Amino acid sequence: MPPSALRDRKKDRTRRALLAAAVELFETRGYEQTTVADIAAAAEVGTRTFFNYFASKEELLFPEPDDRVRAAVAAIAVRRPDEQPVEVLLRALRAAGDNPGEHLVDDLGARIAGVRARVSRTVPSVSGRAAHAQLVAQREIARHLQLAYPSELDEVGAAALVGAVVGAVSGALTVLFQGPYAEDGERLHHHIHETTSKVLQPWLSRTAATPV
Repeated sequence: MPPSALRDRKKDRTRRALLAAAVELFETRGYEQTTVADIAAAAEVGTRTFFNYFASKEELLFPEPDDRVRAAVAAIAVRRPDEQPVEVLLRALRAAGDNPGEHLVDDLGARIAGVRARVSRTVPSVSGRAAHAQLVAQREIARHLQLAYPSELDEVGAAALVGAVVGAVSGALTVLFQGPYAEDGERLHHHIHETTSKVLQPWLSRTAATPV
């Protein structure tokens, strides 16, 4: 394996160790009670190393925003000729990880999402960042969806469709992450899947009823 690949693997391990340490501390000690120094120590690195990977403690709750949007855009780009806009949108959101019931198979990713939802209730900076990140992502996904279906969606229609689907899923998940299952990973994953499937059912039914 070339040295550059070894370095990349080491960086990935360090980054994941910081995320895992942070989530563990956030869950057991609390977000506001946990410091950057605490996280670095738990991951067995120095604080300077921490800041090589994350600009702040808050950033740990938003680890892959650009990658998720790129995944959604890529999914739209490879749409099939017979796919309706809502079908493509749902597949794009799944590719981006915005439907955790089916696609947050990584337990660490699910735990980060859960902590983010809970912390957003009490920490304004996290709540504001979450809302802004979601708005930026929705705008970019809607722009590409409209470009993919120019005869069926205008700019407003694409924004409305993306906002309706993302808002429905996000609203349901926010409540679910704050419920009695939030501390039980296996039960939480089951209820996320069940809840998101129910939320998306009207859209899926509408798609199935739409003639191609």
